[in-house]
Amino acid sequence: MSEKKATRVAYGEYLAKLGHTHPELVVLDADLAGATMTQYFKKEFPDRFFDCGIAEANMVDMAAGMSTVGLLPFCSTFSVFAGRAYDQIRNGVCYPKLNVKFGFTHAGITLGEDGGSHQAIEDIAIMRALPNMTVLVPCDANETERCMDAALAIKGPVYIRLARLPSTIFEMDMPFTLGKINVLREGTDAALLCCGVMVEESMKAAELLAAQGMNVAVVNAHTLKPFDEEGVQALAKKVGHIFTVEEHNVIGGLGDAAAAAMVNLDGVKLTKLGVQDMFGQSGKPAHLLKAYKLDDQSIAEAVAKGLRG
Repeated sequence: MSEKKATRVAYGEYLAKLGHTHPELVVLDADLAGATMTQYFKKEFPDRFFDCGIAEANMVDMAAGMSTVGLLPFCSTFSVFAGRAYDQIRNGVCYPKLNVKFGFTHAGITLGEDGGSHQAIEDIAIMRALPNMTVLVPCDANETERCMDAALAIKGPVYIRLARLPSTIFEMDMPFTLGKINVLREGTDAALLCCGVMVEESMKAAELLAAQGMNVAVVNAHTLKPFDEEGVQALAKKVGHIFTVEEHNVIGGLGDAAAAAMVNLDGVKLTKLGVQDMFGQSGKPAHLLKAYKLDDQSIAEAVAKGLRG
């Protein structure tokens, strides 16, 4: 691992690059271009950038219309505002399966000081429940680009969940296959199944556990829908105990996706680490991760406790 870069920054930078090779690509934002980083695309292609103001529902409807005339719209705002445009996303985009992409940023409690009103902890649950929607959660800048490439290849709605917090760019080889989990670290005692910024915390937790003599795998679940049920089932049979780690409510997110995959398996355990059905609060990202027991030390302690019974 080396430098740090927020996935929202990688998203904005790559959008600008894609604009040169995809003349049909247009970007819509809801008065947050400086935060979602769509400002890079705006600078390169001002005639293909549309600031819709604080009107997320209108933004989605505009994108839906654009998609019907051959344009490729990317919509961006904060993840928490998915709720403000839910009806338009559901009925205007997903129902007719229109080719609209959603790059929503500032997800999870690591948004930080803006507090619980702006910290999306339910967006994955909302998007997973929508038919025709693909849900992607990249863990670093490189994987953000791969998620965006995958989104381009899909003819239909795609939700990409992006973070405000800078995260380490992994130097290891991280192959990306849509709908397939990716083993970053092998292990036999248990597995940390994680996504987004929790991948870095899980990797650090695995190192802490290794120092205590526990061999724990780290597995990146970058695709929340379609979910790799077969891969998770094979992983559960191999290690016996999966701990899901997500910066999201434990209801409706990665933990529940894994639970659905494992429900008919005998002799395996699942522990869901995440936001325990509560809202966020204002604070520094590092302090919030510790408060919600999603920092590396807390993850390691939960795994050690679970394995030792």
